[in-house]
Amino acid sequence: MTASAGIGDFRPVERAREQKGWFFVDWAVSAFQTTVAGVLFAPYLIEIAKQAADDRNRIYLLGLPIDPGSLPSYVITFSTILSALTYPLIGAIADRTARKKDLMAAFAWAGALAAGLLFFMTGDNWLFGSVMFIIANLCAGCSVVVSDSILPLISTENERDRTSSIGWAYGYAGGAILLALNFLLMKFGGSIGIDTGMAVRLNLLSAAVWWAVFIIIPWRRIRNREPRDVEDVQGGLLGRSFGQLWITLKELRRYPVAMTFLIAYLFFNDGIQTVIGSAAQYGTEELGFVLDTMLLVYLLVQFVAVGGAVVFSRAAARFGAKHVILAGLGTWILVVIGAFLLPEKQLPLLLVVGVGIGLVLGGTQALARSYFSLLIPAGKEAEFFSLYHAMDRGTSWMGTLVFGLVHQFTGSFRPSILALIAFFVIGGVLLARVDTAKGIEQAGNRAPERI
Repeated sequence: MTASAGIGDFRPVERAREQKGWFFVDWAVSAFQTTVAGVLFAPYLIEIAKQAADDRNRIYLLGLPIDPGSLPSYVITFSTILSALTYPLIGAIADRTARKKDLMAAFAWAGALAAGLLFFMTGDNWLFGSVMFIIANLCAGCSVVVSDSILPLISTENERDRTSSIGWAYGYAGGAILLALNFLLMKFGGSIGIDTGMAVRLNLLSAAVWWAVFIIIPWRRIRNREPRDVEDVQGGLLGRSFGQLWITLKELRRYPVAMTFLIAYLFFNDGIQTVIGSAAQYGTEELGFVLDTMLLVYLLVQFVAVGGAVVFSRAAARFGAKHVILAGLGTWILVVIGAFLLPEKQLPLLLVVGVGIGLVLGGTQALARSYFSLLIPAGKEAEFFSLYHAMDRGTSWMGTLVFGLVHQFTGSFRPSILALIAFFVIGGVLLARVDTAKGIEQAGNRAPERI
């Protein structure tokens, strides 16, 4: 019996069930993105590196001197460059396999294992911690590439903004719940004999466990599908995937609107990712807050982002996703300026900036994902989303590199944060030039009711 046979069409019910399972991908991976990548890893890595630093406050890798304060930026930079080389191949493989959900879960479990090994980052072994983070970050991105490619398969064009936004809301809610538990351990762990270092390591481990356990839900609920409209390329899976990737790269010129959006996304998302990844070290190193305070602020951001994603989704239904994203980028610029002007140890003002970040964080990212899905030709979802995430995580090295270099040369994080405005301005100007209707036509898709 088919989904549409019998007394009615049950396809909407089946899509809804898969969508509810798919929401938990964001719920699961958000544990790593918030607790590890967003809050704890950078400040803790700096402290570990400081223990290994010489009298000039420098550590060395292959003979190159590194300021411990800049180390997290360089680690993220290397990780994202590696991702840029990996994601497109993963996308090509995903489009040619009928086991997308299995591939997604396998990367998630590998990343969770590497994240769990961060528990053993103690003493002065900053190199071990850096390598484990790079592996976990790479696997997280690969898992999300495959997951996002499933979005067009489980939702219609009119369902995309809502489905993507609810997924982001789930992500921020899940991240917030775990982060609340992390905060309690950081704040009150001393009363039960757990020092700060052990509390950080246990929290890193908790994120890995959370990720590994909750990815089981989408893995069980989403069904695999046969590949569709893939190119006829000879060889095994890996050989065919390289061939498919080469064909897609050559055919990108047939989708100039999608290319323009990808370039715009490269810049504005680079700014977003750098703000997210650098917020904790900016708060601790520049503004003088202790780490558990930054956990509290990040927790506020997570909860506000849940509502922000829903608000942006409703605004997109009325005004169109592109216009709402542009408004969000304008708000990001105001947030960065506010962070630059923020006085030291002024918690109320820091909370105001945190609310601003939360309002635009989930909304801009969720709508960018669903907006781009409209520009993807059928059968190339994973490949195009791999390029999308190459702009997301894979080429976000520009922002972190600028942030790290400005700090290294100035000795302050304030000019580093201010420099990120350029990414939002350039990305916004390029996005304004994207012709949505033309891009949907080039991809051969149907337009939603509001674009």
